[in-house]
Amino acid sequence: MPEIFTVIGPVFLALAFGVTLFAGFVKGAVGFALPMIMISGMGSFLAPDITLAALIVPTVVANVWQAMRGGLAAALGAVRVFWVYILIVLIFIAGSAQLVRILPDWVFYLVLGVPVTGFALMQIAGWKLHIRPEHRRRAEVLIGAGAGFVGGLSGVWGPPTVAYLTAIEAPKGESMRIQGVVYGAGAVVLMASHLRSGVLNAQTLPLSALMLVPCLIGMAIGYRMHDKLDPARFRRAMLFVLVVAGLNLIRRGIVGLI
Repeated sequence: MPEIFTVIGPVFLALAFGVTLFAGFVKGAVGFALPMIMISGMGSFLAPDITLAALIVPTVVANVWQAMRGGLAAALGAVRVFWVYILIVLIFIAGSAQLVRILPDWVFYLVLGVPVTGFALMQIAGWKLHIRPEHRRRAEVLIGAGAGFVGGLSGVWGPPTVAYLTAIEAPKGESMRIQGVVYGAGAVVLMASHLRSGVLNAQTLPLSALMLVPCLIGMAIGYRMHDKLDPARFRRAMLFVLVVAGLNLIRRGIVGLI
């Protein structure tokens, strides 16, 4: 048995399993928030680098699956339209991922907790960013850079992507396709980057692979429950959960700084 399972212990391993099961369920039910829930939940009781490693394999598989659900032609069509945003996100994921082993834990907690909490609060309040067509290219670069930088450190780059697509009023079908492509491509780059950074290694890779099991079970349940749930009410409840988790991460960051 890999040493990582002994280090974590059966209680925390069971908790990680439960968090990932719930994250997979949400992903299947509403289509996003898998890494946000995993990193926010497991970050409350596991070390940052172990938490980040644990979410990588489930994130890759789930998001490549989502990217391909509309078919390869649809995915390539989304790439042709949003190639600048995708390229910037991938470049910054690859670059910032190498900082994980250098930055202290409190920076990690704040870098993750602040955007997750901010995104959830803005969604609850109904605030939406608006970008005029003539400013779209500049916004792609700036928002893509921010999304990729945070994504490389924390594994979460969904909130800025959702905010950007909402701001340019992308049609629902196109928005879902580009989210799948951005998340899928980003997840593959994240995995490659953290194989290089050392976060994903011979010890942590088995843990990440194990978390794929509850992730896929949760997604299967979420897909089945999709039509039975009130999506708006469920999404709102999930956002409140993210606020609590995000505030806890901010608290841990502040405590570590002090």
